[in-house]
Parts: sequence; structure tokens; C-alpha cells
Amino acid sequence: MADEVVLLDTYVSVFGMRVRFALAEKGIQYEYKEQDLLNKTPLLLQMNPIHKKIPVLIHNGKPICETLIIVQYIDEVWKDKSPLMPSDPYERAHARFWADYIDKKLYDIGRKIWTTKKEDQEAVNKEFIECLKLLEGELGDKPYFGGGSFGFVDMTLIPYYCWFPTYEKFGNFSIEAECPKIVAWAKRCMQKESVSKSLVDPDKVYDFVVMLRQAWDIA
Repeated sequence: MADEVVLLDTYVSVFGMRVRFALAEKGIQYEYKEQDLLNKTPLLLQMNPIHKKIPVLIHNGKPICETLIIVQYIDEVWKDKSPLMPSDPYERAHARFWADYIDKKLYDIGRKIWTTKKEDQEAVNKEFIECLKLLEGELGDKPYFGGGSFGFVDMTLIPYYCWFPTYEKFGNFSIEAECPKIVAWAKRCMQKESVSKSLVDPDKVYDFVVMLRQAWDIA
């Protein structure tokens, strides 16, 4: 019997894009169900009653929640296709550390860029750039974070690339001028079909943020 795979997601989500990369890398067919985060569907609330967030992967009727857990689940279930995690236990732990760092730092700082008051903008921009510079140090001269091939950490970070123009517009700074290695790495990732087809148009990200700012009455 064929696997039934459903993804509950929203198009601009950096978290959902990671799951889409993983599914594309593994060549898995799935049904995509777009979710409205301002008006959550009964299906989303049923499948993720604890956090009530996207993405949710539904595999043969069973929900798997939280992005990095979903990606690792996909890697374990479809292990005969294009491994996403390193085979070495230490390297796997190292990849999980950096993915966790990205999750705990980058999203919140990026959100501050387009929600902060003007007088606090410079400090927020500096915090964001410092975070990217730390990641540049980890990348070093390697093509990808895991070495020679696109992997778990790359998959965790690359969705932010389509958010970069929005951060730059609201923060009034240039990411490429500050962190050229990260931008060069992102352009290298974009050469992969699984990435280029899964990343959302940056203009749609900007429009989404403008809509949120209006909904939340952010001047």
C-alpha cells in the first residue's frame, strides 16, 4: 500500500519550507494543505492540539509535529533515499546543535527587525548580523555546512534566504555587504532544484509581513 503523506503548512513559513526540502530530496509525493494562521482549521487543531502550529506532517493518518523532528522522521522512514543526516554519531550531534542554534536565535531576531521601534533598529540589526557571522565561522571554507553536500544544517538555514530582502528593507542594511560568505552559500544552495522550487518568492514574503504589520497595528 502506498504511503499517504499530507503536509499542513503556510507558503511563507521558514519552518514549512524545510519539510518541503526534505520531501523533495527524498522524492516523496504528498498532498499540500495551505493553512491560514489567523484562522486555524479544525484539521490543524486536531493534528497539533498542543502547539496548534504548522508545519504538521500527516503520515498514514498519524501526525508528526515540530520541524526538525519532522525532517529527522522523514530521513529515518525513507532511509533508502538521499540521507539528510550525517552517518557518524558525532557529526549528527554537531548538525543537531547548529540546527537548534538557528531555531533558537535566527527566527526571533529576524522577527524583531520588522516589528521593532526605529530607535532600537540598529541594535537589532547588529544582533542579527552577529548571528550570521557566527554561522559564517561554522561554515568556514566548506561548500555546505556538513562539508561537500547539502544536508541538515543547510536545510535548516536556507529558508531564511527568501526573507533576507524583507529584513533588509525594514532594517535598512545589506546582508551581503556584512556576510558575503552566507549569501554565496545561499546562492550555491539555490542551484539545487529541491531548494529553488521550495523557496517562496521574496516579494510574497514582503507582502505577507506588510499584511501582518497592518493586522498588528505596527507603525
